[in-house]
Amino acid sequence: MAAAAFLKHGKKIVAIGRNYADHVKELNNAIPKEPFFFLKPTTSYLPSGGKVEIPRGIIAHHEVELGLVIGKGGRDISQSNAESHIAGYALAVDMTARNLQEEVKKKGLPWSAVKGFDTFTPISSFVPRSLVTDVHNLNLQLKINGAVKQDGNTSDMIFKVPRLIEHISSIMTLEEGDLILTGTPSGIGPIKAGDEIECLLSDSQGKELVRLNFGTVDRSGGYHYQAAK
Repeated sequence: MAAAAFLKHGKKIVAIGRNYADHVKELNNAIPKEPFFFLKPTTSYLPSGGKVEIPRGIIAHHEVELGLVIGKGGRDISQSNAESHIAGYALAVDMTARNLQEEVKKKGLPWSAVKGFDTFTPISSFVPRSLVTDVHNLNLQLKINGAVKQDGNTSDMIFKVPRLIEHISSIMTLEEGDLILTGTPSGIGPIKAGDEIECLLSDSQGKELVRLNFGTVDRSGGYHYQAAK
């Protein structure tokens, strides 16, 4: 797959939740017994160098994640064959409207709006699979205005990459260009207009694989969150 072609041709973003134990604990959630995921629209993509737009009234939290770019689609993919379906990787941030999420969770309502705002999936350039020797030993880091906020390693995933692909494809067909977000380590928190965010994906030797940079602005129109009374 050509670099970044998934941004134009991918049909869905499948985002795994609660896949790092330390992150599960910081949100006081239960560790899942099987992979848990939600969908994000591809209209939420924000290429590196852009600006996340924070909707009015929203508290927006950052969650840095490793993304798997599907190169060969499939259904009921086995764990032993999962790697052959990966074209490469990307570094992403799953932006979350935290105050809206807390409200809809209490009501038992869907998360689509929480995760699906335009610009809520900042995404790096494409990293070919051949450049990654061990997907379960990659460093993820996120800085806000130069200060480290998230610093984790994919070795801490509760469910490993082959299991994620097996599980998702047992429910819905994965297609070429789809992106799987594999979960976030601890350290999530808010961003505000004017912040500059820098993310880094590196291997076990500290070699840089890709960077992701973006700014933040307040969105002037569109959705306006007002807490339920």
